[in-house]
Amino acid sequence: MAYATDMGVSRIHEGLAAGEFSACDVVDATLAHIKQADPQLHAFLELTEDAARAAAVRVDEAIANGTFGQLGPLAGVPIAFKDNMNLKGTRTTCASHMLETYVSPYTATCVQRMLDAGCLPLGKLNMDEFAFGSTTENSAFGPTRNPWDPDRVPGGSSGGSAAAVASGMTALALGSDTGGSIRQPAGFCGVVGVKPTYGMVSRYGVVAFGSSLDQVGPFARSVKDAAFALDALCGRDPMDCTSQDVEIDFVAATERPVEGARVGIVPSFMEAEGLSSEVKARVAEAAAKLEAAGATLVEVDLPHADAAISAYYVLAPCEAFSNLARFDSVRYGCCDAGHTDLGGQYEASRAKGFGAEAKRRILLGSYLLSSGVYDEYYVRAQKVRTLITQDFRRTYGQCDVILSPVAPTVAPKFGELAEPAQMYLSDVFTIALNIAGNGGMTVPCGLGRDSGMPVGVQLMAPQFQDGNMFAVASELERIFGQAQVAPAFAPKAGE
Repeated sequence: MAYATDMGVSRIHEGLAAGEFSACDVVDATLAHIKQADPQLHAFLELTEDAARAAAVRVDEAIANGTFGQLGPLAGVPIAFKDNMNLKGTRTTCASHMLETYVSPYTATCVQRMLDAGCLPLGKLNMDEFAFGSTTENSAFGPTRNPWDPDRVPGGSSGGSAAAVASGMTALALGSDTGGSIRQPAGFCGVVGVKPTYGMVSRYGVVAFGSSLDQVGPFARSVKDAAFALDALCGRDPMDCTSQDVEIDFVAATERPVEGARVGIVPSFMEAEGLSSEVKARVAEAAAKLEAAGATLVEVDLPHADAAISAYYVLAPCEAFSNLARFDSVRYGCCDAGHTDLGGQYEASRAKGFGAEAKRRILLGSYLLSSGVYDEYYVRAQKVRTLITQDFRRTYGQCDVILSPVAPTVAPKFGELAEPAQMYLSDVFTIALNIAGNGGMTVPCGLGRDSGMPVGVQLMAPQFQDGNMFAVASELERIFGQAQVAPAFAPKAGE
């Protein structure tokens, strides 16, 4: 059997080990599919064909030498990276004109761990500029389109990562999640997306948005594929003081029975303003089927969750303002030459390099951290953060995971979230997790009855107990079926 672009990790390994196809065949077929599909979607900003082929040759040599079993757990598996992750020798632009010509002199830890696991690196993926957005419309290089309907957004800010996996252009992709930027696009594109507990994956070499909120995680078309990726990603990194030792076997967690698991339901989430009927119906169906499979449903309360968006849009712009200060046209970033004074060069270069949403967040962060305003907003937001974190801690005394919507609606059409406030509200169900630092993931649960678009549900787990959500996610996958490549991009019979 030839390699097909809808194959997952286990099937790729089986095919390579059995000699059905080679790693070079995987690269050739994948790159051919990208060159056919990506002009319609614009998920990739850069292809690394030479690096992918070199990695494939190493895998094929190991197979020929009988040492394939000694390679990493993702040997021969295609992967691509969100363009805020440094990979030596590639451009790391953060989808911004500010870094349009920046070439990475080193490799991020998360990227290196994927390479060490044997993956075939395909390139860098589109995103909202500096991860500011929920639709990938804020990219300086043009939007990415949803593989299920090109007239709709793929979500954001990791929209390129979600679209690449959903269209079969890669088996795995890495994204970053600051307020839902993995989970929300995964839901919109009908794939699995995981935001691990803060600290489980090193952030070294990932361009920071909100340093206390950011976390790297995988996109995949199956829960087990995401588990394979996390097993390779997680662990202590001496280059990141926030990273932690992790003792979770994620692949083993996917085999844990759901019977006896306590699944929390937050009634206020299910009655939230703006929650569409088709999303609500799918979440309710997922809860009912988990209960039928032996799980226990428990009503829980997160009393301060309604303040999460307000707190987030104080904390995140403040951290973004601080992190973006380094892009001053001297040390980093584009330079508008010809100025006689340094201040004028700073101002002109930043005005030229940053897009509208980046400027909006810089201005907001600057204001919120200014004298006379700091105590009124930033300090209060940190207090709300503490309350939200305490809410989650109490709630997990009653349940093992929480089940909720991941977004109020299915993927909207381009232009529907034109106002910034509308875009911010699309993350209403995801933001609290980043504030508290807990793990969360999106699992597809079918299509909306009205739109025919993918609907995902969100699972949330206690800190450093992310295996809980993988166990429940595997049961949901057995119920609803594994995520499929979007029909327009799926391999045809006989290919």
